[in-house]
Amino acid sequence: MVAGRPILEPSRAVPEPELTFVFTDVERSTTLVRRLGPGYADVLASLREILRDTLGAYGGREVECRADESFSIFTSPAAAAEAAASAQRAILNADWPDEADVRVRMGMHTGYAVDHGDGYVGLDLHLAARLSSTGHGGQVLLSEKSATRSGFQVRDLGEYELAGLPEPQRLFQLLADDLPVDFPPLRFARRIDDDRLRVVLADDSMLIRDGVARLLEEAGMQVVAQAGSGGELLERVAATKPDVAVVDIRMPPSGSDEGVRAAKAIRRQHPATGVLLLSQDLVPAYARELLETGEEGVGYLLKDRVADMDEFARALRRIADGEVVLDAEIDALAG
Repeated sequence: MVAGRPILEPSRAVPEPELTFVFTDVERSTTLVRRLGPGYADVLASLREILRDTLGAYGGREVECRADESFSIFTSPAAAAEAAASAQRAILNADWPDEADVRVRMGMHTGYAVDHGDGYVGLDLHLAARLSSTGHGGQVLLSEKSATRSGFQVRDLGEYELAGLPEPQRLFQLLADDLPVDFPPLRFARRIDDDRLRVVLADDSMLIRDGVARLLEEAGMQVVAQAGSGGELLERVAATKPDVAVVDIRMPPSGSDEGVRAAKAIRRQHPATGVLLLSQDLVPAYARELLETGEEGVGYLLKDRVADMDEFARALRRIADGEVVLDAEIDALAG
């Protein structure tokens, strides 16, 4: 007792419980909105119901649901993995209107976060959210801690650098007999134990991008991201830091020389990334603009050159090595 008052024990911080965080995000939601129009609201409502019912059945508690994304917490990594697999099954088997291809990417990580009343904060949350944005629709990505505790069969995807996180992370994919297994390379992530040439593709035609991406993968390269506009291209390059960006000259929003302007921005902001401009028609002025950014690690080719994939792949490797590659027709004009 001091002056008639009891001596107070020093406060002891109560340790935060370990939790498993599950983030979800709708793949290509903008495409779905354009296709379905007002009907997308019904699709989103049905999807949210599936996620809430399925994740809740395994003890998940929804913390936040905003636009196309959701965030839930579990006290058990095994329950979180079961819930994620069940949710993917339900989404895959749902009867979506107008044959809409609704796919959701999911990421989960086990760690700690502080509940400050209005929500949770903590670096482990950022890792879980990053995993969700890194994957593809229908895919469930797990951190190493979640993978080892999930009780599920998983596929080791390798070690990656993730934007905004200080340390590389070993990532895993949840496997189940009735769920898709094969997916494209992870988005916005640099695999540090993979020496393949890393490429970002930019073209306003998704069919062209997908076709070229498939051919480049077959040629032994890794397409780490795709973009449909100049703005998207700059975001993808900043997030993935590729060896080479392959850029169509005419892209939204301008529909004129958007690709040239994006290419020049890449050379200013990311000088370690080579840039190859593709043009439907020969416009030497565009090649000159690109060369003004520095005579190394740049190229300009007609789109027709993609048909010879061996030669096209060699051009990309030369650009990645710091060389300048110009279409033969430009050399002919110069001669």
